[in-house]
Amino acid sequence: MSQPREIVPGATYMITRRVLRRHLLFRPDAAITQLLTYALAVSARRYSIEVHALCAMSTHLHLIVTDVSGVLPRFLQFFHRIVALGTKVLRKWEGPVWDHEATSVVRLLTRAAVVEKTAYVLANPVAAGLVPRACEWPGAKVDVDDLARGALNAARPSVYLDAANPQWPEAVTLPLALPPAIEQSGAESYRQDVAAELERLEAQFHADIRRKNLRFVGAKRASAISPYERATSSEALRDRNPTFAVGRQQGGAWRTAAAAVRTFRAAYRAALERWRAGMRSATFPVGTWWMRTFHGANVNDVALTM
Repeated sequence: MSQPREIVPGATYMITRRVLRRHLLFRPDAAITQLLTYALAVSARRYSIEVHALCAMSTHLHLIVTDVSGVLPRFLQFFHRIVALGTKVLRKWEGPVWDHEATSVVRLLTRAAVVEKTAYVLANPVAAGLVPRACEWPGAKVDVDDLARGALNAARPSVYLDAANPQWPEAVTLPLALPPAIEQSGAESYRQDVAAELERLEAQFHADIRRKNLRFVGAKRASAISPYERATSSEALRDRNPTFAVGRQQGGAWRTAAAAVRTFRAAYRAALERWRAGMRSATFPVGTWWMRTFHGANVNDVALTM
């Protein structure tokens, strides 16, 4: 059984979802880029999700988003379904698109975490040895200069989506929002800090490439490879999947966050035991989503204290 997850309106997350067996189904050609961008923009508008950053790699997707209304599971279900079905038609692919592992959902609790994870998402193509600079990646992405002032724009793809259905507009535009944790310091400071962290990461990855005596693949080759191939680089499987991030040198914030997670899980399990024993008056802690949505369970409206 997976650990219960607290779903809180206004929380910011880094989302990662991987393609089955590391197939290159999201190879960065124009058609898949259009599908991913359109699906994200439509899904985000439908569920009032604020999008801050995006990077679509050939084998996985990274997002930084804020769940304004506390409906993240609904958004992910809808978005991932549209992407999977569209990809199956576009690639003439039989079977599942997504890996069987659960989506990685990491809550970003501090400004430092938002800055570091945003830079990490943007730097992914460099880390993978594909392009020397993040801005050169040809896939669906957000460039550092567009953070909190650019927009995602896409026309409706010609595959899968019914043009006669009003939920699929002919074109969609979604402005990139400023994360709530950043608002006091301002958008320009945010972009500068992400750019500095991105530069640090790119330098680190360049040093790794040189040390291994490798060369960058290049945008042209990455866009031309067969989407039915599989990534062959080494990757740790079943690695730890963190619940939250606070950024480097944030020990106090980490301890506070870890204690809050333990408190939530303990209260959730206690309420679940009472529910399973037939006590429908059991009250789950604030942030409980599944039991409230699908079983009508009582949920406390007051945050737990440690």
